Amino acid sequence: MGNASSMLTQYDIEEVQEHCSYLFSQQEIVALYERFCQLDRNAKGFISADEFLSIPEFSLNPLSQRLLKMIDGLNFKDFVAFLSAFSPKAFLQQKIELIFRVYDIDGNGRVTFNDLLEVLRDLTGSFMSEEQREQVLSHLLEESGYTRDASLVLDDFIKILGKSDMKMEVEVPVD
Repeated sequence: MGNASSMLTQYDIEEVQEHCSYLFSQQEIVALYERFCQLDRNAKGFISADEFLSIPEFSLNPLSQRLLKMIDGLNFKDFVAFLSAFSPKAFLQQKIELIFRVYDIDGNGRVTFNDLLEVLRDLTGSFMSEEQREQVLSHLLEESGYTRDASLVLDDFIKILGKSDMKMEVEVPVD
């Protein structure tokens, strides 16, 4: 599996399935591997930031630079594990953990008001003023029982988002 141009064996497929908690079928893993090989243009066995940016939907995402920090240099097994958070079969906690990692800008395990503000800035661009962003976030935090001085940890995110009916899904086309 190290060489992107090699074929997946049945053992490789089962190993990847186990690594991603069986959230993808064997057929989906083969389809993901084909896509991985297309993205890994130099057959290095991993996908670089530039290769990820060649995906139009990814490059247009306002959070693409944040996501790149998380996924630059992923091998196939880790690529599938990353995508598993987007599986319809993924548990809500997996989805929340991914969101937390996106919001945890400096990777210190804490999300501050300024971290939230920075992500909201990326998402809204010029459609909201800084004052509106701060009001929205202050209100959201207050409704959840936090102040703008709070540093949120993963358990806080789970508490806040755990009751939501969040949809974060990607469809794996299997031909």
